[in-house]
Amino acid sequence: MAFDLLESGNADLIALHQGERTLTRGELAIASRRAASFLHELGVRRGDTVAVWLPDGAVWMQLFFAAAQLGALIVPVSTRFRLQEALHVVKTANARVLVAPQRFLDFDYAGAANEIKASCDQLQRVVEVSQFDAPGWAGFEPYPGWEGRDTDLLCTFLTSGTTGAPKLAVHTAGGIARHARNVGAINEMRVSDVVLCALPLYGVLGFVQAIAALAAGAACVLLPVFKADAAAAAIERHRVTHFFGSDAMFDMVLNAGDYSLASWRRGAFPEYAGLGKSVIAKAWAAWGVRLTGLYGMSECFAMTAMRDAEGDAEQRAVPGGTPISPEIAFRIVDPASGAQLPDRQQGELQLRGYNVMSGYLNNPVATASAFTADGWFRTGDLAYADGRAFCYVGRIRDSLRLRGYLVDPAEIENFLAQHPGVLAAQVVGVHVDGEGDVAVAFVLGSTTPVTEDELIAWCKQGIAGFKVPRRIVTIDAFPQRDGPNGVKILKNVLRDMASQCLGLAQTL
Repeated sequence: MAFDLLESGNADLIALHQGERTLTRGELAIASRRAASFLHELGVRRGDTVAVWLPDGAVWMQLFFAAAQLGALIVPVSTRFRLQEALHVVKTANARVLVAPQRFLDFDYAGAANEIKASCDQLQRVVEVSQFDAPGWAGFEPYPGWEGRDTDLLCTFLTSGTTGAPKLAVHTAGGIARHARNVGAINEMRVSDVVLCALPLYGVLGFVQAIAALAAGAACVLLPVFKADAAAAAIERHRVTHFFGSDAMFDMVLNAGDYSLASWRRGAFPEYAGLGKSVIAKAWAAWGVRLTGLYGMSECFAMTAMRDAEGDAEQRAVPGGTPISPEIAFRIVDPASGAQLPDRQQGELQLRGYNVMSGYLNNPVATASAFTADGWFRTGDLAYADGRAFCYVGRIRDSLRLRGYLVDPAEIENFLAQHPGVLAAQVVGVHVDGEGDVAVAFVLGSTTPVTEDELIAWCKQGIAGFKVPRRIVTIDAFPQRDGPNGVKILKNVLRDMASQCLGLAQTL
């Protein structure tokens, strides 16, 4: 069961580091039982929902394990959200209790939480937390019972909402516990290891690495706000052994000030910024760390698949990987016919296993459309099989139809990135009447100057003519935003920029 992840093992081992505070496994277990008593007194029972709008810290962890004990469902709310965004999550979840800090980063969360309560008939209580980095509810006796079961819904993760309103992918207690143990094992997390948790717990990658650390007997170093220097300093101070984040995060930490990262042993990343090969090379050259790519999503957990840490640099940089457990299966199918495709042929990646969500919370229509008739989850991702592994290509909806050919933008991006004048590339499509999709590339220049004409000429010599971008524009930085699992490139902004480059009216 999920609570066993905490109560098993040596109670004197450190569970959490946050700033100057530390909390042992035993202290966190008792604190979680006290939180369970508090929630029970509020009327929370098995099957009820508690929304947690808190920064990472001891109280967040308390409430998660308290919910596991009571059989309740935790719905994390991003601390980046403001009133309307948080209201959507709380309403979608039908939460009975909302826990929020009084203030954090100059925002009145408590005031916003009470406004949410006035708009939600189901929401019965708002709990204000004055200090989120130290255990609360010390006046309560530890809850003596155990109502939680492996089949209970325990935690949700918000989807991106790129094709509509964000949905809440919900996972069971048993699935979370099983995945935590498997992630710990595949990443060789051991008792007394230290995991830097620089991504928020409300995001699936931040959550999975933290729970996996506790399952393995390792300690978590919590950073409620990511800053590269603070992360590098934490690695040095706590002798961090494991660190998972996006490629952009790794790049910032590797380029931070004069800190020793020598204790760092394992790390993996989803590639959002096109810096995968670069950070793999930097980490190996500077600290001997074998970084690898990973695959995951809110609906099927982070680190569903990973690359072999013993593989060569080229192999470790390929997005996707081998499922981390034999209990996780994948197949590649033709998106139109549903027929399974052979190795190396691109199609939709579909998954089945304990890691797949139970469904979208309180959204049966979306849940039904997310699964095939024979029970496989439709990821919406374009991929191809390579033996026991799969290679992630991109989102199916991001594919381009160039002169009648279906083209993955990553193919053009990867080719451009091979030019010495290009640090990274992003390619988007713009619909032009009478032509269909037209490719436009945006590149980050390296220290080797290169012109647009030179890059277009280079493309014409190296890739099929229909793949050559109409324009190749050098920019200082890709438009991006911080998400729960790291920095993501804003493709919609790039499409608007591409329309302007082509002299078209913006349509997106």
